[in-house]
Amino acid sequence: MENASKLIQLLTAPASSFAPIIDHDLNAEDVARLDFTSSNSALLQTNLRDTASFEQFVLEMLRQKEATVGVGGYFENRVIYRRSEHFDGSAESRSVHLGVDIWAPAGIPIYAPVAGTVHSFQDNANFGDYGPTIILEHEVEGVLFFTLYGHLSRTSLNGLFVGKPISAGEQVATMGPYPENGDWPPHLHFQLMTNLLGKSGDFPGVCAPSEEAYYRQICLDPNLILRSRHLG
Repeated sequence: MENASKLIQLLTAPASSFAPIIDHDLNAEDVARLDFTSSNSALLQTNLRDTASFEQFVLEMLRQKEATVGVGGYFENRVIYRRSEHFDGSAESRSVHLGVDIWAPAGIPIYAPVAGTVHSFQDNANFGDYGPTIILEHEVEGVLFFTLYGHLSRTSLNGLFVGKPISAGEQVATMGPYPENGDWPPHLHFQLMTNLLGKSGDFPGVCAPSEEAYYRQICLDPNLILRSRHLG
């Protein structure tokens, strides 16, 4: 918890700055927050297991909001994970989202907002999983933290190696199309973590409601880095 408090202080310091994560201003008028909770009644009528139908639903949500990019999801209790057995637990299903999603077209470049090194990467290929995933390790004034990029293109993993240095603003990936991105409508799952709990190439992006307090100590608000008014 002490590490989390120190990291929040460092990331919010007046002198701190971050490179854009995509080639689009996340404070622009054509960015909208999207709701994937049970309060979105139209979502409950959509065939979420059919990714093409799910994608059309996302595009319609953006159209209705006159937006081209969608954002949201930090600690949002969502219904969309019912589409995949990957999120079903023996006692309690996982439904609370631990990162921020950026819904945008497949193929767009994704950049590292902070300098660091490649910690690990792998293709988490289960239906509804991350698909190709990259985790970067960062250090600010002696404080370690990690950023995770999920639902990437498979080509994003080409040429990577553990320890590869990454500059702030350097392209690290491209947005993946389905089905290779874990079979989701194109979007980036971006997550900020103080501890990887010994994991490599993967980390929970969704937890059970009973685990929320535990993961809030580890998975900090990605908007500390993204700084989008639509996520405030």
